[in-house]
Amino acid sequence: MLAQRRYDRILETLRSEGVVDVHALAEMLAVSEATVRRDLARLARDGVVSRVRGGAKATAVAEPPYSHIAARPHADKDAIAQQASALVNDGDVLLLDIGTTVHGLATLLRSRPVTVVTSSLAVYEELAEDETVELILLGGMVRRNYKSMVGFLTEQALRQVHAQRLFLGTSGIRPDGTVLDTTVAEVPVKQAMLRAADEVVLLADAGKFPGSGLARVCGPEDVDVLVCRAGDELTLAAFEEAGCRVVTA
Repeated sequence: MLAQRRYDRILETLRSEGVVDVHALAEMLAVSEATVRRDLARLARDGVVSRVRGGAKATAVAEPPYSHIAARPHADKDAIAQQASALVNDGDVLLLDIGTTVHGLATLLRSRPVTVVTSSLAVYEELAEDETVELILLGGMVRRNYKSMVGFLTEQALRQVHAQRLFLGTSGIRPDGTVLDTTVAEVPVKQAMLRAADEVVLLADAGKFPGSGLARVCGPEDVDVLVCRAGDELTLAAFEEAGCRVVTA
């Protein structure tokens, strides 16, 4: 099993079960206990787990850092980003959410005459040197683990913004079309983005059906276009019934 997949499985297990010992993780992953200890040491350095005697537990962050998610295979995300880029017109004012799929879209906006407003430091880093793109980074508190800006300053800034299109990320989508996020701090920012845009485009790879998340961002009626690689029929039907256009990448 690849190291990145082991990290994801360990984090999923710790989030669901709390404290888990090294022996149990080794059996679950079919690897040696020494490998598990090295994995836990790596995750502890990233601040997403805490070591306890004989095992580990999830930290309050309770999510993989951006670097871990960005290291996952990109084929689905790249296809979705490519499809999403076709929705962009020159001269558009765009709101770009956080997340690796949205970051993939940002890479396709280089050298295009658009305005990009974002709370994502990854998007900012991608476009900072491109003088063709008018780039606006929203202020706020830096959430280093996921390279984003959050808090009341970010939300206040969004009240001054009007965009033609929002490209929204998600951590999970329920079968009824409810869009979720794993981190409560991100939800008010996402909801402020929804209010600031004429059109909402949700980007979701296959892993987001159902994905995960504890906080509701919006419902399918709040989304104008869903761009996905694959999704279960029940969920896609919920979006279509709410008047959302579903685009398969």
